[in-house]
Amino acid sequence: MGDIFEALANPARRQILVLLRRSDLTAGEIAERLPLAKSSLSQHFNILKASDLIRSTRSGTTITYSLNTSVVEEGLMEFMRLFNRSDKKREGKSWKAISGLAGSSSRSR
Repeated sequence: MGDIFEALANPARRQILVLLRRSDLTAGEIAERLPLAKSSLSQHFNILKASDLIRSTRSGTTITYSLNTSVVEEGLMEFMRLFNRSDKKREGKSWKAISGLAGSSSRSR
């Protein structure tokens, strides 16, 4: 799952995913839409493929990329679980702090 978050850390890779969310695209079509060198795009494609966020199919010299929606959904679910865990920890600490304040104010009277 860490590979997914690392892949998503780069704005260019996130933009590639946004483009692929709309439809499958060839490497050339993606290159036309992004202001990046083809060698840079190739590195981004490799990172996205390694994290399994995209898939590629080759037809002759043309490579078409598509979004691997099941992995994207899994990544989003894990992301939400991480937030839920940290929210629960914060809520627990807040409750303890509030309880402590309530106890100290009743003792001081």
